[in-house]
Amino acid sequence: MGKRGKFSSDRIGHARSVAELVTRVGRKSFHKFGFVESAIVARWPEIVGEDVSRKSSPDSIRFPQGKRAGGTLNLSVHGAHALAIQHEAPQILERVNRYFGYGAVSRMAIRQGQAAPKRLTIAVRQEAEPLSAETTQELKAVANDDLRSALESLAAQISVTKGPPKIG
Repeated sequence: MGKRGKFSSDRIGHARSVAELVTRVGRKSFHKFGFVESAIVARWPEIVGEDVSRKSSPDSIRFPQGKRAGGTLNLSVHGAHALAIQHEAPQILERVNRYFGYGAVSRMAIRQGQAAPKRLTIAVRQEAEPLSAETTQELKAVANDDLRSALESLAAQISVTKGPPKIG
């Protein structure tokens, strides 16, 4: 009928995950601060391991002018862990380069400061009540065991919730 809109081809076909969209939206901001790819921030625990990621967070990668290899990875490390991270530098650089698939970084600069914020965990204080026979019967219709287990857990947690959430 008429011309397609500028973004119409992006909307046809399939739904996209929020993670995919956030990566696209954040790309320009991350480039501005020295990151080739914003996923290095999001995937830091996968790239370097949980132990190193709890102690450090990537700030930027600085490359020599006009090059995309031999860069310097700048890390923020919680003060007491800086020496340990310095000793692990060869392994960290190897893992980052493995992630990129080439020798993107050759040096690491450590800045003592606050590392990435810790993940918020929510502890449930009450014991979950057993599921009703009706709910159990309905959940038996779910073929995927992992999904059924997750739904059972969700139903059990909802059973102990009293009223709407309170934000304090």
